[in-house]
Amino acid sequence: MCGIVGYIGKRDVAPLLLEGLQRLEYRGYDSAGVVITGPKTPGLKMVKAKGRVRDLEARVPKRFAGTTGIAHTRWATHGAPSDENAHPHLDPENKVAVVHNGIIDNATDLRAKLVADGVEFLSETDTEVLTHLIARSQAPTLEEKVREALRHVEGTYGIAVLHADFSDRIVVARNGSPVVLGIGEKEMFVASDVAALVSHTRQVVTLDDGEMATLKADDFRTYTTEGSRTTASPTTVEWEAESYDMGGHDTYMHKEISEQVDAVDRVLRGRIDDRFSTVHLGGLNLDAREARTIRRVKILGCGTSYHAGLIGAGLIEELARIPADAEPASEFRYRNAVVDPDTLYVAVSQSGETYDALAAVQELKRKGARVLGVVNVVGSAIARETDGGVYVHAGPEVCVVSTKCFTNTVVAFALLALHLGRIRDLSVADGKRLIAGLRKLPEQISEILEREGEIKKLAEEYAGAQSMMFIGRVRGYPVALEASLKLKEISYIHAEAYPASELKHGPLALIEPALPTVAIVPDDDLLEKNRAALEEIKARSGRILAVAHQDQPKADHTIVVPKNETELDPILMGIPLQLFAYHTALAMGRDIDKPRNLAKSVTVE
Repeated sequence: MCGIVGYIGKRDVAPLLLEGLQRLEYRGYDSAGVVITGPKTPGLKMVKAKGRVRDLEARVPKRFAGTTGIAHTRWATHGAPSDENAHPHLDPENKVAVVHNGIIDNATDLRAKLVADGVEFLSETDTEVLTHLIARSQAPTLEEKVREALRHVEGTYGIAVLHADFSDRIVVARNGSPVVLGIGEKEMFVASDVAALVSHTRQVVTLDDGEMATLKADDFRTYTTEGSRTTASPTTVEWEAESYDMGGHDTYMHKEISEQVDAVDRVLRGRIDDRFSTVHLGGLNLDAREARTIRRVKILGCGTSYHAGLIGAGLIEELARIPADAEPASEFRYRNAVVDPDTLYVAVSQSGETYDALAAVQELKRKGARVLGVVNVVGSAIARETDGGVYVHAGPEVCVVSTKCFTNTVVAFALLALHLGRIRDLSVADGKRLIAGLRKLPEQISEILEREGEIKKLAEEYAGAQSMMFIGRVRGYPVALEASLKLKEISYIHAEAYPASELKHGPLALIEPALPTVAIVPDDDLLEKNRAALEEIKARSGRILAVAHQDQPKADHTIVVPKNETELDPILMGIPLQLFAYHTALAMGRDIDKPRNLAKSVTVE
C-alpha cells in the first residue's frame, strides 16, 4: 500500500506524477517517491522522501525531465517509514524500478535465498525482493522478466515496473490490489485509484486478479500472468475531476458530511416503485422466486462497512423476516464457516477493493454460494466478482474516514430489506409507510446539518475527555459502534461502544465524571429501557450526551434529531455524531483527512 501513479507519453512526467500523488494523499501514507526515464533521459532518475508529497516535491531537482515514470505513496507494512523504505525500489545497477501495493507473504524466504546468492538489500521492505527478482531474470523482454518474477511470489500485489533497457513501456500487474489503466490520446496512465486519473482521462480499464498489462504511449495490451491475451474495453468514469476537489470546505470530511443530502437523494433516485409500494434493484440478478428461497442472510464487511452491515441485518430481519446477521469479513474468511446453499451472502465495501472482503467473496464463490455486493465504486473487484448487488451512489469519498458512504450504504440496505420484504410478507401499507420515510430522509438530514453550530459547541466541551463510552440498544447499538469508531479514528480519543443492556454486566465499573457517555435514545418501544440505563449512569456521577428525538431529563446535553419511521431512525441518528467527531478532532488540532496509521482502501491483510 498505498498509492500508485504512472505515465508514458510526450509530456514532462514529473509534474504529472506529483499531481497524481497529491490526488491519492487521502488514502493515507508515510513516504513517497518518484522515478522517471525517457528517450532523452538515459537510465533511471529517482527521488524519495519520508513524509508528505510536499516533502518529496521539495527534493525534486529543477532539471528532472522525462516522459515516462512511476510514483508511489507508501503506508508502512515491512519496515518503518524512512527514505530507504520508501518506493520506488531500484536494483543495484539502477536498471529496474518497482512500485508495489500489497504484501509479499513469502518475502522472508525469498530474501534469504537472494542474500545467500550475494544480493545486498538496501531496505527492509518486501517489495525490494521483487525488484531483485526482475533484475536477475535472463528473460528477453520486460514482460517475461516480470512474469517470471511473479511466479516466485506468494501474496497480494498491484505493481508498476520500469526498466532502463525498455524505456518505451511500463509493465503492470495485479493480484488482490487495484490497478487501473487510464487511456489518453497518444499517452497512457496507470494508478491504483481513478482519483489520480480523472483530471486527464475518464476512459479506464480495471485489471482483474492474475492480469498484467503493457503500456506504451500510443497503445496498451492486457494478458494473464501466464501470457494469454485478454480483452479489455475501456469504460467511462462516472465522476469528473471536480468531484475530488474540496469544494470550498476546509477538509474533505466536512465536505462529505455536507454532501449527504444529495448523496441520499441519489441512492433513492429511480428505485422507488409507488405502484407496488416497493423498490426496483435491477442489479441484484435475483428474481422473486429465488428471493423466496432465501433462508438466511449473512453480511460481511470491515470497519464502517461492518457497522452498516449490522444495521442492514437488523432491517432485513425486521422487514423481510429472514434471519440475518453481520460479521467482520476479516474473521469470516479464516474460520472455515459452513456455507449454506440457502443463505444469501452480502459483501459490503466502500471501495469495492477491501482485501479481506474480497477474499471472503472469492472463498464463498469457490464453495458455490450466492454473493451480492453493496459497494460504491462501479467496476470495482467486488462488483465484478459477485453475482449482483447494489451500488450506493455516494460519489467519491476522499477523507480516510467514511461518512456519506456509510449513510448511503445503510439506505441501500433499507432498500434491499424493503425489496425482500415486499416479495415475502411485508404489507402494502408498511411498504408505503417506509417509502414515505425514505423520501423524508434528505430533508431531515438537512435539518441536522443546520444544527452544526450547536454540535460544534458540544464537541468543544467534550474534547478534553481522555476516553468516552457509547451506548445504544438494538437498532441504536450499531450507531454507537460507528460513532465510537469515528471519534477514535480522527480525534485519537479512546472510545468504546456497548449495548446499553450490557452496562450492568461490567462497563458500569468505568463510569465516573471523567468518562462521558454518548447514549443513543430513539423514541421507540425501548425508550424507557434506555432511560433506565441513563439513570444507572447518573447514579454513578457520569456525564451524558444523548442523541434522541426529544430532550432527555437525565442527560447533561441532548442533540435532538428529527423522527422518521422507527426502522429508519438509525440512519439519521448517526449523522450528528459524525459532526461531533469532526469538531472534537478539529478542537484538538488533528489532521482530520489523514488520521495517523490509517489508510482509505485497506488492500492488505
